[in-house]
Amino acid sequence: MARVTVLDGLLPELFDLLASPLGLIVRGLTELLSPLVTHSALVMLTADASGGRIQCTGDTAVQRGMRGLDVDQLRRGVGGVEGVHRTTLRVGDSQRPALQVLARNGALLVITDPGPVAASAPLLDIWNIVSLHLQERADEAAPEYLRHARSTAGVRLQALSEIQDEYSATLDSILAPLRSGQLSDAAARDSAIARSAAGLTRLNAMTEQARAVAEESVSMSFARLKEELWAATRHWHVDLEFIDPPEGDHLVPDDVARGARAVVTRVILSRMESSEVSRVRVQWDCDGNDLVVRVRDDGDGGTLDADALRQIAGQRVHALRGQLSVSSTAGWGAELSAVLPLDPPPAGPSTAALAGLRPREMQVATLLAAGSRNRAIAEELGISENTVKFHISRILQTLQADSRAEAIAALLADRQS
Repeated sequence: MARVTVLDGLLPELFDLLASPLGLIVRGLTELLSPLVTHSALVMLTADASGGRIQCTGDTAVQRGMRGLDVDQLRRGVGGVEGVHRTTLRVGDSQRPALQVLARNGALLVITDPGPVAASAPLLDIWNIVSLHLQERADEAAPEYLRHARSTAGVRLQALSEIQDEYSATLDSILAPLRSGQLSDAAARDSAIARSAAGLTRLNAMTEQARAVAEESVSMSFARLKEELWAATRHWHVDLEFIDPPEGDHLVPDDVARGARAVVTRVILSRMESSEVSRVRVQWDCDGNDLVVRVRDDGDGGTLDADALRQIAGQRVHALRGQLSVSSTAGWGAELSAVLPLDPPPAGPSTAALAGLRPREMQVATLLAAGSRNRAIAEELGISENTVKFHISRILQTLQADSRAEAIAALLADRQS
């Protein structure tokens, strides 16, 4: 008799989960896992699911208290060992028990306040399947996915700006000892300097950590492209030539790097169908502002080749706000060139969020979503900083947001849909 496992009984639900939209997978996953382990919340850190790195559902305290950088630190602490690991998770001022489920592709699932677990193998099996599915969806890099990823990259940078704002406020508060009448001038000065130095050191460390999570070097991304293409074309008769990016090793946002690899891969796979192609050259350049991708082949060329390349790459390049050019000459082959900007798209507030705001609050919200600080907003609108703070407080209340970062995310919601 064939062995029936726990996973076999969940296959219909697992199939429905994998067929659901990317943004709903975390909710479906919590329902799927509930019979295996009760929990208060789930946190997913995947390759780039839904254009972002982290998704969470369940306990609102966990959702508000967890940041992508925190979860990435948890993953690094596991040491890359696939499996289910028990840990504790700091949420606010308390420590909460948790399970870390690390898939073989490096994706991390955090299960907070877990109940008894009869067997950890089904948890790992399900997460390996789900995380691989998310990875494949990201690697396919459909135009809608890339457009979403570019928009979400702007929110990530807004969140980083929020961290800087918080630390600026902290550093401002350090001036308190200098104004205190209870300390001598020397003691107050020494205290302020020490606290300022510690705060700046931590801010710099957090900024570098954020960059490490959201970016990768162009040389590393190109090396990954070569590995993927060699694996996919190892039985192909065509000679693949790779021109490595010049020295300098600029950092590229991960959504741009993934999109560039998707464009090249799609073009190469389409060339495999042509028996006339015997040589393809792939070249990347980066000057710190744009990533330039070039693919050239020695096929038949002509109008049909040019049209096919535009159809394959056009939507993906435009989704990344890039510029595409294709040249093709009969008998000489075709060349595709895509220029992809590294900066995220400018942020603009959503009409749905603005609908509940007063006229002046709408003006403040527009500048807030663009990344302006209180002083800049005050100068732009000709009002005091205290008035700006009052308007922002009203905006947070209207949007039911607990912080500027949450408000910005709500204001940008339409651009991410």
